[in-house]
Amino acid sequence: MKSLLVHMNLKVGFAAVIILVAVAALTMVSFRNEKNVSHQATDNGRQSQQRSFVMHDVPRPLPEFGFENVEGQPMTLSDFEGTVVLLNVWATWCVPCREEMPTLDALQAELGNSVFKVIALSIDRAGADVVQDFYSEIGIRNLDLFIDPTMKTTTALGIPGLPTTLLIDRNGRELGRLVGPTEWATAEMIDFLKSHIYTD
Repeated sequence: MKSLLVHMNLKVGFAAVIILVAVAALTMVSFRNEKNVSHQATDNGRQSQQRSFVMHDVPRPLPEFGFENVEGQPMTLSDFEGTVVLLNVWATWCVPCREEMPTLDALQAELGNSVFKVIALSIDRAGADVVQDFYSEIGIRNLDLFIDPTMKTTTALGIPGLPTTLLIDRNGRELGRLVGPTEWATAEMIDFLKSHIYTD
């Protein structure tokens, strides 16, 4: 009887060891898969950040279009000749535009200088006051106010929807564009923009 019990205990113990080894192996495989998925997601996130801009093989000339500054003075893109411009066409009634505006403000604070400027160009028909109120409401401190209440910019630039952002070289030519909102102040986006600010 004792030998039978010992034999049974050995079998149970051996089975338990096999189960523990199997569980440990499955845990290792699961951990590796999760790690690979995490790395893949990170890599895909970085790639999508760069893919979101559709870059042209050759810089494209832009048509003339006008807008106003906060004082109502007429301006054109030629007023920024010699500067790489990130032109963001938006409106206060556009929810995705409103959501990305703080990151554009942060981008201007990070990169804005004599060779790079973020131009957030509102097409609000209500005029500059509604934009100024919005800036004050969410604490925009680094972006200047520019507006085109005629909305002619959308036709001139072929804007398919809001927001749409154009990357423009220092000669006023379009390097590429991004349709839709994005996170502008990420390290990846800043590096991407720097590669065009300081090489074009």
